[in-house]
Amino acid sequence: MTAIQIHDIGSLLNQMLKETMFDHFLLREASVSQAFQTDIDGTLSPRFYSEEECRQLGLTGLRFIPFSHVRPLCLDLIKGSRKPDAFRFVFLLSPAHQANTIARSGSSFRAEDVTGMFLNLSYKNDILTCTTGISYRIFSPDKSLEQEWDRLAAVFFRQHHIAISEM
Repeated sequence: MTAIQIHDIGSLLNQMLKETMFDHFLLREASVSQAFQTDIDGTLSPRFYSEEECRQLGLTGLRFIPFSHVRPLCLDLIKGSRKPDAFRFVFLLSPAHQANTIARSGSSFRAEDVTGMFLNLSYKNDILTCTTGISYRIFSPDKSLEQEWDRLAAVFFRQHHIAISEM
């Protein structure tokens, strides 16, 4: 796990909310604090979509909603003349991207060993930070996958021209 400070908050928010920067992530949860608190639980409701709709929307087998499906709602919550007091987004790498990341990491982990690879964005007191994390199904003292995920998170922001520094 690492903590990254994001210096270019406006650019990150524009790419996150108006472009596709986080579209290969699922939204685990979000909260936005402004005149009131809004909390979003990204858990997919199994009764909302039919099996056919799930197939068409690419939701089959997912536990959480793809961020692309809620991005417009999140934009509506944050846009405006006044910035929020605080917000938090917990992103989960999609299963396909997670499997690719694990396979390419060179670690001994298999896709079924990992339940999630997370990016947690938190904004408070005019500071935006991102912490990384991995949730495992097994115990292992091997930290190679975590180190690779930390490295890839920094690469992800730099590829999108977001100024960062490790904390």
